[in-house]
Order: sequence, then structure tokens, then C-alpha cells
Amino acid sequence: MSSVLILFAHPALEKSRTNRLLLEACRSVEGVTVNDLYEEYPDFDIDVDREQQLLLDHDYILLHHPFYWYSSPAIVKQWEDLVLEHGWAYGREGRALVGKKILNVLTTGGRHEAYEEGGYNRFTMRQFLAPFDQTAYLCKMIYLPPFVVHGTHRLSEPEMHRYASQYKSLLMLLTTDQIDLEDAKTRRYLNELLVD
Repeated sequence: MSSVLILFAHPALEKSRTNRLLLEACRSVEGVTVNDLYEEYPDFDIDVDREQQLLLDHDYILLHHPFYWYSSPAIVKQWEDLVLEHGWAYGREGRALVGKKILNVLTTGGRHEAYEEGGYNRFTMRQFLAPFDQTAYLCKMIYLPPFVVHGTHRLSEPEMHRYASQYKSLLMLLTTDQIDLEDAKTRRYLNELLVD
């Protein structure tokens, strides 16, 4: 059985219908730890030792956050800058994260079509996520495609619940080692593995 660490970051969770439902869905899955960065570090004073130990204790790391300005909320960058230290996460001596799996779990206001080459945002989601992919590569981790909920402002209640159910299913597949990593890496989004 694999363990999953969700690094959750939403600075205004009370305003997010979709992220609240996604978060609720994952709390009941055995083997999943939710680490709410804004709740844990409201002053951005990140406990590096604690965070590094959490990474060591888990097989999968999920960066769960809204897609802000084509990236992540500020605390995720702060977390990366402090926790992924040279000599620990990367560099000649930095081997702590080798072989761990990492992926983004994202919510966007924009529809799926907006994240196409030639679409409103001009680039695909995978192109926007290149810095996360490269960070994983530098740390010798396995970067997997994202799980994405597009068009959150237009989702109906049943649609939001369907995404929450898919997210829970994904977590259960990860914790029970039922994901074919080679197949998963060929997908655009991990959502493709969770067809109803």
C-alpha cells in the first residue's frame, strides 16, 4: 500500500465551492495525509524539518491548489524554495526524494478549451506546468500528469460532486497501487483514467 501526501494550498478556501468538496472527498481515504499549507503556516514561516519528514514518509506527493496566474498560490513557491534544499532534494548529495511520485491537482476558472495551443490562454496545461515537471526531474522524482477541474465557476452541484468522486477514486487507486505509471505518464490528464 502506498501513502499519499496532499500539499493543499488555497488562500481563500471559504470562497471555493469546488476545492472544499475535493478536500472533503480525500479526507476519508486511508493512507492519505492532508497538509493544508495556509492553515499550517499563516505567517509563511514554514517548518522545513517537518515538511521534509512528511515528504520522506509518503510515496506520492500531490500539489493541490487553484491555478493562479498560470501557476500556484504564493505559499507553494515559498514551500519549494525552503523545503527542496540543495544537498537534500537535489544536487550531488541530494537524493532524499529519488523515485517518489508527484503530480498537480488543479482547479481553474477557465474551460478546458482555453488551455489548448491557439486557445484563449495560448498554451496547454502541461506547458504551463513545465516548472513543476522540471523541479521533479531535478529532484529525481517521477512527474505524473495533473488531475484538473476546469471551468469551476460554471460547474453545477452534481458536476462538482462527480469531480470530487473522481478525485477520491484517484486517491484510492494511488494508495492501493493500482495505477500503471507507464500508462499514466502517457496521458494528458489523470482524469482520463477515471471515466465514469
